[in-house]
Amino acid sequence: MPGSRIVALGHSQPDRVLTNADVSRLVDTSDEWITSRVGIRTRRIAEPGQTVDEFAAAAAAKALAGAGIAAVEVDLVLVATSTAGAASPNTAARVAARLGMAAPATIDVNVVCSGFTHALALADQAIRCGQAATALVIGADFMSSVTDWTDRTTAVLVGDGAGAAVVTAADRPGISPVLWGSVPEQGRAVVIEGSPNRFSQQGQAVFRWTTTALPAVARQVCERAGVTPEELAGVVFHQANLRIIEPLAAKLGAVNAVVAKDVVDSGNTSAASIPIALAKLVERREIPAGAPVLLFAFGGNLSYAGQVIDCP
Repeated sequence: MPGSRIVALGHSQPDRVLTNADVSRLVDTSDEWITSRVGIRTRRIAEPGQTVDEFAAAAAAKALAGAGIAAVEVDLVLVATSTAGAASPNTAARVAARLGMAAPATIDVNVVCSGFTHALALADQAIRCGQAATALVIGADFMSSVTDWTDRTTAVLVGDGAGAAVVTAADRPGISPVLWGSVPEQGRAVVIEGSPNRFSQQGQAVFRWTTTALPAVARQVCERAGVTPEELAGVVFHQANLRIIEPLAAKLGAVNAVVAKDVVDSGNTSAASIPIALAKLVERREIPAGAPVLLFAFGGNLSYAGQVIDCP
């Protein structure tokens, strides 16, 4: 197949809103401290009993409805998550069962914050080589489930939710070749581990890496796609922290692009952050259909992955 493209998007987030005032009742912080350092004002938090696959399936159902494609037509489901809560059946299989799919390949991808862009690249490659015709690519995480709510450095950051994309074959590529990689020797700068699992990070190390090393990598993604930063209509970085997103966008030089800043309302939802932010931009029609949009994620494992897509 010549290529693939995203034809529709969907997102799903919990109803419960946790404000900075709410967080300040859990840890020693304030609205001023949070907004000045990370730019977040609210985040969505799952209720007890709600599950990652529940929200992944809801986002996927919205994307399928938008594409006008039945669940039984999907032959590949990729779910990017690091907070699945169960090893088997994996989250992709649970989504397939919830939506009544026929016989799809079901694969979970754990690259933490950059999971969605990794999974999107895998779907694109599967379609290009004829191993799939219609794929669901989902990013879904409940970061609240791995957060120590007494730790101010992480409790102020996290949110929960899921975003999904329907990817199909296309006569011309609508998803550029991926540029991906990692910094293994610094992989422990962001970890989710322990019993129970808990999220922690070396905040200053992550900030330095993202704001100094990654602008050049993001420009290389554009070069690989054959576009200049000035030609981008949209930029969707991993929604980690507004104080990371803003300098990255400035150093990239995407002066004509809408820059997603969903982190302000949703917090850091890890693998879900890019598809949620992208789905909202498309839903609000802030980016014209067919226009080039840079997706670029980074984080856990000190991994990164990015591609330029045609906006659905």
